[in-house]
Amino acid sequence: MQRIFKALAASVWFMVLCTPIMGLLLLPDGTATFRWQRLAGLGIGIFFASLLWHWYFEKKERGEKLFGGKVQADAPKRRESLLKSRTFQRVALACLCAFMIAMPFIPGINSIYQITIWISALIYVMLALGLNIIVGLAGQLVLGYAAFYAIGAYTYGLLYQFFGLGFWACLPVAGAATVLCGLALGFPVLRLRGDYLAIVTLGFGEIVRLALLNWDSVTSGSRGVSGIPRPSFFGIAMNMQWSTTYLYYLSFAAVVVTIVVITRLKNSRVGLALQAMREDEIASEAMGINLTQVKLTAFALSSAWAGFAGVLFAAKTSFISPSSFTFWESAMMLSMVVLGGMGSILGVTLGALILVLVPEYLRAFSDYRMLLFGATMVVMMIFRPQGLVTGERRRYRISALERKGD
Repeated sequence: MQRIFKALAASVWFMVLCTPIMGLLLLPDGTATFRWQRLAGLGIGIFFASLLWHWYFEKKERGEKLFGGKVQADAPKRRESLLKSRTFQRVALACLCAFMIAMPFIPGINSIYQITIWISALIYVMLALGLNIIVGLAGQLVLGYAAFYAIGAYTYGLLYQFFGLGFWACLPVAGAATVLCGLALGFPVLRLRGDYLAIVTLGFGEIVRLALLNWDSVTSGSRGVSGIPRPSFFGIAMNMQWSTTYLYYLSFAAVVVTIVVITRLKNSRVGLALQAMREDEIASEAMGINLTQVKLTAFALSSAWAGFAGVLFAAKTSFISPSSFTFWESAMMLSMVVLGGMGSILGVTLGALILVLVPEYLRAFSDYRMLLFGATMVVMMIFRPQGLVTGERRRYRISALERKGD
């Protein structure tokens, strides 16, 4: 009964607080209409959410599982369950790849609008995976990642505008330019960590944006760079539909390459050094890891993927301006990493797809987009602080026979 009274009090309190926002509608003639249906729906939703909230934390305090079930103690059964899960993951991955390949030709979702949405989602997957290198694997908090994104996009736009270079010529140049900028940022911040590193990278992002905005003779300032061409296929002329489809497949191939490379990196000596530095810099340095080299490698690799994604973005929109690379973009990329699970490749991919696709396909709730976004992040931090998919960590077990042999 006490739980019901608390839920009722919470619902009434929320209704009172939200009355000026959701309960009143100002009409053009100066009068106001009271919308009690919205407040009633909000109160009912908060009531049941509060009941669920208290029930969850009471069970958590008692140490009980959320949904019962027994833990398997038998090792063969655990291995069998793990094998089944891996088989399921491979089948799910194959089905997803088949859908992604066939998507531009499926009736109903093969319009230019739908394909463009998926191109944006794939570009953000690349950005989130690139940021996951420095944030998830290396444990360095970066808040100015959109600066490298902007450098890659403007490299393509300016090289085309002044020298007439195409997509394929600018792609490696943009990667090299962002790597140099990543190293230039990495050197001064080698001794910084945590909040101090976040403030410096935030300042770097704003410096790049303001430089692009005020360097009017080169970047055209707020007018931006327009007329950026899309990638060509051996010089074949394509209409808008086929050009968008071709860019979609390029973005999909780029995401596949990104996932393969970052997976290999995560399991390599460099990746293990990055994860060791994330856990404890002092202990990793004592074990012989060169922190300077490892940090600079993380900055260089992470910035390179942002540069590649920037070139794809410039090719998709054919127009870039400093307003496309604000702090909000960096915050969104970091939210994708946190929501998906820092260090997890699958989780970061899911987080990017959710934060890009869900707002597009739920435009009926566009007025409450920021409210839903904030509520989702708060709920995730309370109930699932490690993200949708927890990053895998290596564990080493030494058997009794090995200890005896030593």
